[in-house]
Amino acid sequence: MSQSLRVAVIGTGFIGPVHVEALRRLGFETVGLLGSSSERARPKAEELGVERTYASLDDLVADESVDVVHITSPNKYHYPQAKAALGAGKHVICEKPLAMNAQESAELLELANARNLVHAVNFNIRFYPLNQHARQLIADNELGKLYIIRGHYVQDWLLYDTDWNWRLETELGGSLRAVGDIGSHWLDLTSFITGLKVKRVLADFETFLPVRRQPTESIDTFAGRTLSPADYQDREIKTEDYATIVLHYEGGARGVVTVSQVCAGRKNQLFYEISGAQKAIAWDSERPNELWIGYRDTPNQVFIKDPSLLPEAASQFADYPGGHNEGFPDTFKQLYKAVYRYIQAGDFDATTDFPTFADGHEEMVLAEAIESSARTGSWVDIEP
Repeated sequence: MSQSLRVAVIGTGFIGPVHVEALRRLGFETVGLLGSSSERARPKAEELGVERTYASLDDLVADESVDVVHITSPNKYHYPQAKAALGAGKHVICEKPLAMNAQESAELLELANARNLVHAVNFNIRFYPLNQHARQLIADNELGKLYIIRGHYVQDWLLYDTDWNWRLETELGGSLRAVGDIGSHWLDLTSFITGLKVKRVLADFETFLPVRRQPTESIDTFAGRTLSPADYQDREIKTEDYATIVLHYEGGARGVVTVSQVCAGRKNQLFYEISGAQKAIAWDSERPNELWIGYRDTPNQVFIKDPSLLPEAASQFADYPGGHNEGFPDTFKQLYKAVYRYIQAGDFDATTDFPTFADGHEEMVLAEAIESSARTGSWVDIEP
């Protein structure tokens, strides 16, 4: 793949460096980093071998050498940063959620289309090869009419009342947390695989830890550090630790998903099972190179990722032969491979094979319906 495109990345936390590494594996140069401060950005740029840091967003978007901007900052900043980058004529890849609300996400989608710029949302879990294969199985009607779509996305990194991250702060992360952070991945992935849109939702939320102890000094997420009791302050929590959402899909399929960040022992497990009139399939992110296929009258199967056995739609996103596992970092590489291939092809009217701002906006609309349902305790229809 050509190395002519030059990239700037916004955000130096957990995910920002993941973007840099994936881009480097594809041969694209990250020319600059923008962090929350120069003090945080400089050491991270040195660690990653990035040549420069920017003093401000204005400095970044004024850099005419930058073609593409990756946004990995806290949710609050996605909208203004994406808007500024698009306004400067740069293609944008943004972490989810795309914005803090559907009004903002709709504006970003309209702006990107009006400027004829490439736009993508980082729903990377689509790019495990077996999720691409699952999509093809359903497209080929291998499962028959779809009946049930169920599963969960659970983690334990916010189990203790001393666990802290900016996502707990509504002013930075928004009014949704577990649903917005990880539920959005599950909802996007299962709609991508099945081709079905959610039409109605009924949601139940719970905040098991209504008061948490916030560190008085900044600690990087997943750093594993503990402080003394005097180094914490009580903070009221207004976002959900847990949600279960009942889903009605177009075409009559039914679904249910549970999301939580307080499930001990589950570091990062996304699971789905899709049952149809002829077969069922199931996938677990903790065993991402296996796809379970269920039958009524014959033995069940476990399909092991092997590009030689995958259809072309899936094999193009598998770079290693059978028996050589592909995991979380590879999904970023495969997503950016699709986006940058599209940019270099230059036909922005062509169909995309990656999630765009349209998908990001769709998830914002869905998230707002889920939040409304949890608040009112009633079914909420998804507005088109």
